[in-house]
Amino acid sequence: MLTAQTIKKEKQPLTSILKTIEKRYNVNFSYADSNLKDLKTLPPSQALPLRGVLDFLRYKTKLDFQILDSRFIAIKKRKKIHNKNPKIQRLKDIVITNYLTTGIKKLNDGSITIKPEAFGILPGLIEPDVLQTIQGLPGILSIDETVSNINIRGGTHDQNLLLWDGIKIYQSGHFFGLISAFNPYITKSINIYKNGTRAKYGDGISSVIEMKLPDNIDNEHKAGIGFNLINIDGFAKMPLSHNTELQISARRSVTDVIETPTYNQYSKRAFQDSDLTNFNQNENFSFYDVTAKFLYNITKKDKARFHFLNISNSLNFEEQTTINDNNEILNSKLSQQNTALSFTYTRDWSKKLSTTSQIYVSNYDLDATNFDITNNQRLIQENEVYDGSAKLDINYNCNKQLKINSGYQFTEVAISNLEDVNRPIFRSYIKQVLRSHSIHTEGAFASNNSNTNLKLGARINYFKKLDALLFEPRLNFSQRFLNHFKLEILGESKSQTTSQIIDLQNDFLGVEKRRWVLSNNEDNINTSIGESYVPIIKSKQLSTGIRYNKNGLLISVEGYIKNVDGITTRSQGFQNQYQFEKAIGKYKIKGVDFLINKQFNSAISTWLSYSLSKNNYTFKTLNEGVPFPNNADIRHALSLSGIYNYNSFKIGLGLNWYSGKPTTLPDFNADSRNNFITYETPNNSNLNNYLRVDCSTTYGFKISNKTNAIIGASIWNILNKRNIINQYFSLDHNNNTVTKVENQSLGITPNISLRLHF
Repeated sequence: MLTAQTIKKEKQPLTSILKTIEKRYNVNFSYADSNLKDLKTLPPSQALPLRGVLDFLRYKTKLDFQILDSRFIAIKKRKKIHNKNPKIQRLKDIVITNYLTTGIKKLNDGSITIKPEAFGILPGLIEPDVLQTIQGLPGILSIDETVSNINIRGGTHDQNLLLWDGIKIYQSGHFFGLISAFNPYITKSINIYKNGTRAKYGDGISSVIEMKLPDNIDNEHKAGIGFNLINIDGFAKMPLSHNTELQISARRSVTDVIETPTYNQYSKRAFQDSDLTNFNQNENFSFYDVTAKFLYNITKKDKARFHFLNISNSLNFEEQTTINDNNEILNSKLSQQNTALSFTYTRDWSKKLSTTSQIYVSNYDLDATNFDITNNQRLIQENEVYDGSAKLDINYNCNKQLKINSGYQFTEVAISNLEDVNRPIFRSYIKQVLRSHSIHTEGAFASNNSNTNLKLGARINYFKKLDALLFEPRLNFSQRFLNHFKLEILGESKSQTTSQIIDLQNDFLGVEKRRWVLSNNEDNINTSIGESYVPIIKSKQLSTGIRYNKNGLLISVEGYIKNVDGITTRSQGFQNQYQFEKAIGKYKIKGVDFLINKQFNSAISTWLSYSLSKNNYTFKTLNEGVPFPNNADIRHALSLSGIYNYNSFKIGLGLNWYSGKPTTLPDFNADSRNNFITYETPNNSNLNNYLRVDCSTTYGFKISNKTNAIIGASIWNILNKRNIINQYFSLDHNNNTVTKVENQSLGITPNISLRLHF
């Protein structure tokens, strides 16, 4: 029986009460923000057990609190019953929760959502690294173990659209791709679309990876700090008044202060095929990222948001030489950063109509100065991207079953590339600007019981400079049948005008080999400064799948076909006979993604994922127009993992295996006296299969009523497997011998972490 002692006298926002309960009982609530909006109640007594607290809140709020497992609780509105003789009927689940692990959900539209705050654990990861986490999903992998080269259904990394609170980001990694550049502890959710993308998203023909920060003011302070053997970071969520809030985060490497075993392994992996391996240098490497978001609720209907992001990597190293009998030190350096600013304004005109407008600027800058002691040469390289955009998004809810989204986007992208050599004197500077206008519209229908979901939309892009008008239809359909089965059909047509190319193996010191370029018009190419034709990349994709979900068992099979046209050889990273070719072509991939995930109570989750695909290039002017395997053609990929949760203790063990990537071997029977390598048929061989076993564990405990701590440890590549992730050949002109160069994966890499949450 509830007494006056079980409650306080003053009502509080339910969201604030839930935050307090989460910390007190080490649980997480999941809910739709609209269900709790403006809802206040009396807080329960601290003396009540968790179930007593939930009973109290059910009584006071008329909401349904459903315990999913030992840590997660779903909050839903109670279904109204109008007939006199009601039948109790369980609502159909609209999402698959705990997809692989806690904090990962698969939605009705085929997208996958990751919530770092509720993230459980994945093998090899002790922290919810944004871009490493998604590589645990079927159809997503990185053939070189980085977050700057993520291959989604056979595409290259530049074909993924990265959005940070609606802003397009051009740099995804720290430590030159080994660590995600986005702080997970200030990120509320990550949405991944592999197909059936919403019409409001342009670019990203392979995927959309959308990262969102918290957007509601709940008048609760929240902060945390942590470190591992690579970096230290902190974040804070601070209400400034009842209608304003500031969210900030910062992270910085400790690699220039202390060398750890983790840093040594990362350094060995990142710099193994760069200029840093050729000399004994005094190197200095560091990285940092800073984010800030200011929230201002002007009125109940008007909201303003300001965003800031800065990502930076810096590398310096010294080389000693003797000039005119004097010892001199030459300083080579590389800097890479992405800065973004944005303003967003949202207006709720009525219960049915709302608009969101956003203006953003994103600037990416990559600079390098490289001294070649052997040839007494200095090389300067620069790659800069300016992206400015204005967007308007209109949402209209016709009724509970039908919603309409429409909008307009204007974008201006300017990309420049500089190359300056002192001996022989050479300078090339290319700058291009492209403006685009886009309109989109989409209708979303859902049946009363959510068994049927349909989204139909289209996007129209106009590029005046390229004289191009592109129509891009989108389809997203799902139908639940036989209670536990669901059919899914997804389709899309997309395009993009920015891509990355590789000119030489030693671009940007050999550490960062890719530079951004812009699509252009073939009639306006300036060949005198080395400009090449880069067309608009276009893709079409269709997929269909069936899911079975019952009693903690999920079985999913999805087949797809994707055609991508307009790629260039320079964007594919060829290191064979096509390395210096400038050809336009396409690739076609067919594949099947299979997943079986079994959860035993709330303690154990196991899964097996397998992808089978065939990915081929076609270049009319290469290989006599005959298709040949894509550089990212991974025919077989398998992942097997298990996770065990007991109260605040978690442990995960996983195995990753995939067939070796294609490679081109030299024809050793050919005459090498012509000062070039004669190769066999392109990509007619494969590297050895890749195998890696990882484990990780975390333990959470309370330090005080307001402070929680989590310690973690992980080992990447427990077996210390020597995986070859890339291979190419070079010619020694002195003796006309061919040398094989192999790039290895990370060896056994330990890491530990400690985090405090306030």
